[in-house]
Amino acid sequence: MTHIYVYSPSGAVRDKAGFKRALKRLQAQGHEVEVDPDALRSHQRFAGDDNTRLAAIERAARSHAKIVLTSRGGYGLTRLLPRLPYDAIQQSVEQGADWVGLSDFTALQCATFALRGTTTWAGPALLEDWAGEDTPDEIMQACFDDLVTGVGEGTGWRLPPGDFRAHPFLASDAGWAAEGATLWGGNLSVLCSLAGSPFFPVVADGVLFLEDVGEHPYRIERMLTQLLHAGVLGAQKAILLGSFNRFQLTPHDKGYTLNSVVGWLRQQLQVPVLTGLPFGHVPTKVVMPFGKPVDLYVQGREALMFWE
Repeated sequence: MTHIYVYSPSGAVRDKAGFKRALKRLQAQGHEVEVDPDALRSHQRFAGDDNTRLAAIERAARSHAKIVLTSRGGYGLTRLLPRLPYDAIQQSVEQGADWVGLSDFTALQCATFALRGTTTWAGPALLEDWAGEDTPDEIMQACFDDLVTGVGEGTGWRLPPGDFRAHPFLASDAGWAAEGATLWGGNLSVLCSLAGSPFFPVVADGVLFLEDVGEHPYRIERMLTQLLHAGVLGAQKAILLGSFNRFQLTPHDKGYTLNSVVGWLRQQLQVPVLTGLPFGHVPTKVVMPFGKPVDLYVQGREALMFWE
């Protein structure tokens, strides 16, 4: 039985039925699920005012849970970053806690790594992944189970043919590798909102993974351009693009798509831009360690990433 602590550091939980359904699913899997007393609080669009959510994060850090799981993302963590309980979070990680989430959780991941070198996990959130009418995605569930049991050592996915047309060296008999690179990243919008602040990690020769939701391709390009001009993208060993979804193209775009953005980005960089990473606001997602050194290999059409 694994102790999971569920808390709400960002947006308010509106789907109460989904929240209860998700809790029951985790409990049915044999987990001991502890819910923060303010997990269902609401203040404007937030899960309680700033002090309420800060107190929830503090309780999560002192819960002695194996998994510290966000209820949902949304928005709210960036305004808390100057006051986060960094020492308590770091101490909980040193004692074996795995902090897990995505989307707005990127802000906490970036800040704790930038200021304390804390390793967290990019992965599911309660409502995003266990609250639906259908059963949870099998790959997401298997990756989460690996984290819970401590047996997860890596992940992999199949690269689309376009990656090899853009980067012919990936298809060599020897393959391609980036070893000992720090894995970091997350939600592109949140990441860009931290640029130039003390909460933005300074990572060179890393592997940067990115995803976003509800952002038109031109907005995605604009944010990527910000990181490009800031020297962030060119300093990495590789850039991994996950899911960018839930946006609407218009007749004005006239063929300008997400593929246009990826093609343009590749023209600006010497480092490989790999796509198809199963991560983001999609059911099928892997679980990855933010802040750990990883070894990334391309063998045939398979991208494989390992960590200790």
